[in-house]
Amino acid sequence: MRSLCVPLLLLQLIGTCLCQFPRLCANSEGLRTKECCPVWDGDGSACGALSGRGFCTEVLVSDEPHGPQYPHSGIDDRERWPLAFFNRTCRCAGNYGGVNCGECRFGYWGSNCAEYRESVRRNIMTLSSAEQQKFISYLNLAKNTISRDYVIATGTRAEMGENGENPMFSDINTYDLFVWMHYYVSRDTFLGGPGNVWRDIDFAHESAAFLPWHRVFLLHWENEIRKLTGDFNFTIPYWDWRDAQSCEVCTDSLMGGRNSLNPNLISPASVFSSWKVICTQPEEYNSREVLCNATGEGPLLRNPGNHDPNRVPRLPTTADVDFTVGLPEYETGTMDRLSNMSFRNVLEGFASPETGMAVPGQSTMHNALHVFMNGSMSSVQGSANDPIFVLHHAFIDSIFERWLRTHQPLRTSYPRTNAPIGHNDGYYMVPFFPLYRNGDYFLSNKALGYEYSYLLDPGQRFVQEFLTPYLQQAGQIWQWLLGAGILGAVITALLAVLIVVARRKWKRNQRRKRASSYGERQPLLHSSSEEGSSSYQTTL
Repeated sequence: MRSLCVPLLLLQLIGTCLCQFPRLCANSEGLRTKECCPVWDGDGSACGALSGRGFCTEVLVSDEPHGPQYPHSGIDDRERWPLAFFNRTCRCAGNYGGVNCGECRFGYWGSNCAEYRESVRRNIMTLSSAEQQKFISYLNLAKNTISRDYVIATGTRAEMGENGENPMFSDINTYDLFVWMHYYVSRDTFLGGPGNVWRDIDFAHESAAFLPWHRVFLLHWENEIRKLTGDFNFTIPYWDWRDAQSCEVCTDSLMGGRNSLNPNLISPASVFSSWKVICTQPEEYNSREVLCNATGEGPLLRNPGNHDPNRVPRLPTTADVDFTVGLPEYETGTMDRLSNMSFRNVLEGFASPETGMAVPGQSTMHNALHVFMNGSMSSVQGSANDPIFVLHHAFIDSIFERWLRTHQPLRTSYPRTNAPIGHNDGYYMVPFFPLYRNGDYFLSNKALGYEYSYLLDPGQRFVQEFLTPYLQQAGQIWQWLLGAGILGAVITALLAVLIVVARRKWKRNQRRKRASSYGERQPLLHSSSEEGSSSYQTTL
């Protein structure tokens, strides 16, 4: 199977989602001139050239040959990306980044992008309830907020006219922007005529770019959430599914439980039950020769565990992950889903995590989770509709990071030529703007400004997973804690006063009783003695 409001200055200092398509360039003028070099407001020049942030220049694409899997040429807008749309874009200097060089590249902050900062992605199961709910609220906010800066293409470049006289772009919400991107990068190629498509093509799956492409995808997604919410400390959580027997995150308090009336739907107690999916009908698009236009196509589907057990006998184990990380070669042979002993192919799920050999008809590792979810997440083009996609791919990225740290490969370990189209080292990732080469992201996440909590050393891990969350929670409720402390002190003082007063009163009562008792007993004793003596004498 194919795998599937804040100050303006702060907005300028973070890396934002610079992807398909920048609104400022998605118009007739941009299409006619084939130039996407927006002005940076900081100095009023294109690409911030006056400030030395970048400059507008010709796009030079790689001419290295790709593999035989795609035998066509000049019929797909994604070939030689992004030349079908633009041949001039901003090239940013130093640590500057963004479509107009007005932001910083991943991991750098500050007005001059000179401050390196490392964020930590944590296991969603170790987050506090408040943190989990904040994450879910951010997802829902993204689902219900139109992207301010980006639009999607609803037609091919040819349909937009030779000089761009018929621009075909559409608004889209922030979450679905990324769903559409995942669809667009993996869609079939139209060959002309209803249903006449080339299916053996994917610019982000089934070959070398699978891991670098999804790494950049998650970084952009993460930064877009920061931009939307103003929470610049936000990081994507991951789900560590090793040795899982069920979907541990499929609860109403997390990613949505199972609907009791229809097991294919999400529980109505979850906010995700109201979500509508997009880009889930590839056969319909192919038959009509149209692109997905992001129209809602029904509810989010998920029925974890009720999948074909012959295809996925079990979920991946710790032993599976360890074997995969131990494979020394990133790519082998044909560099596609038939590759043997390839780290990428085993991790993606087309080969066995026990032998390293390709297993046609079965899905392992990454693919196994997609099939196991048995719903929207199980079809590659629409898989990002399910928010579990983000948690899953964050953990896949962490395994990629483990492999990079274990083997410390040279850049030459990444294929420079003959990989399937879109996957060579020098190929620009579809459909990102600004432009990113595959090979540039074949490197440790330390260089990109983030880390995974379970990969930290024990001391750092304790701080990140236990101490930091505690201090953050304390910081959020310090006023309540202070008030509770003051109230507790007042109550304690009152109780102490009451106890002292009560004790003193009790002591006074005791003394009075003793005094009263002594004054009464003496006469009785005398009387008794006298009476006793008299009686005793009388008796004698």
